Amino acid sequence: MTTKSQATTPHATSSRASSTAASARPHLAIVLFSLAMGGFAIGTTEFASMSLLPFFAADLHIDEPTAGHAISAYALGVVLGAPLIAVLGARFARRTQLLALMAVFAIGNGLTALAPGFGWMIAARFLSGLPHGAYFGIAALVAASLVPTDRRSRAVGQVMLGLTVATIIGVPMANWIGQAVGWRASFGLVSVLALLTVLLCALFAPRDQAGRSDPLRELGALKSGRVWITLAIGAIGFGGMFAVYTYLATTLIEVTRVSPSVIPFFLAIFGVGATLGNLFVPRFADRALMPTAGVILLFSAVTLLLFPLAAHNPWLLAADVFAIGTGVSIGAILQTRLMDVAGEAQALAAALNHSAFNTANALGPFLGGLAIREGLGWTSTGPVGAALALLGFLIWIVAWRDARTAAMTTASGAGAAPPKNAPTPPAPAPRSRSDAGREPVA
Repeated sequence: MTTKSQATTPHATSSRASSTAASARPHLAIVLFSLAMGGFAIGTTEFASMSLLPFFAADLHIDEPTAGHAISAYALGVVLGAPLIAVLGARFARRTQLLALMAVFAIGNGLTALAPGFGWMIAARFLSGLPHGAYFGIAALVAASLVPTDRRSRAVGQVMLGLTVATIIGVPMANWIGQAVGWRASFGLVSVLALLTVLLCALFAPRDQAGRSDPLRELGALKSGRVWITLAIGAIGFGGMFAVYTYLATTLIEVTRVSPSVIPFFLAIFGVGATLGNLFVPRFADRALMPTAGVILLFSAVTLLLFPLAAHNPWLLAADVFAIGTGVSIGAILQTRLMDVAGEAQALAAALNHSAFNTANALGPFLGGLAIREGLGWTSTGPVGAALALLGFLIWIVAWRDARTAAMTTASGAGAAPPKNAPTPPAPAPRSRSDAGREPVA
């Protein structure tokens, strides 16, 4: 008598298992879209809050310089929250962290929309900033884990597309809603986008096991000089773009002499450049990671130097702003570099990357503002930004030489000829089902 287990052939079992696994795994594009939706929500609130500043300043009966503290409170939340959450969340599954981070982000923006006074708004903006860096760090690690090694930069760049697309669609939409309905509605919109991200990640983000790391191991990333050098490239070299972007609207009015109604067009041009940069530049980074980073820094320095010359002609300025926007792609490149040098402290290093960029977000406008206050003119932000990009390039040289030395050392060790009569290496062990579960998504 043949039992049921005997009647089921290995081939049939294998076919059903493969079919079940395939049906349980969403397409890679759907997963990346779900992760990018969180970036879209974050990018919308980060950049739109700057354009909404005059509206909530008037509504809360404060002057605009004071209202700017709400922007600083958000940035402070990013800088502090990124490493803190990465360490505290080390024992949790990445999918769980994504859901929790976007839930907190939704609450923070919802509280911003309901803030009865400026003090409450400051607290709500700080809370909203806490998940920013940690979310992007975890999302980048999830995206990179789903593709082969030679496609990591592209996957991370596609997640970052949410942030750059927000500068084209989300920011103008939030600004329009803020003017038509009220600034509170704009932050309410961001809260809805965050809740949509929670739903998408709950449905499509890959499930993983908890306990993949521990806090002490994550803190080990802080001992690596290579991690700090990579972070310094972003914190300084990326500051040049922010030096120009922060004062772009005023430059358009005072120097280019365009109507304020045209400003969203130039902001969208910047967003298009950033989006295309994140789409195409990482393809080169997957082939030559560090050289691509160096080229982007030099390219950014040139475009920033041209800014004072282009500022007097709206068409030339549009082309230059587009070129400056493509430099945003260095974010995905440095994120991939951190994956290579952080060892087992992947989550902390990835989150620190966004702390570094928010440091650049503070450094660039500060130095650009100093130049303007010294009477050097609105276009002086271009040379200031170019100087920061070149300083970042000098730091990149140190990192590049270190990377070359490490590669040569590895190559010389791997290229050594095996001794004669060396035993044949054992065949690789068969993969377990848990290993198969970590296959890249088709």
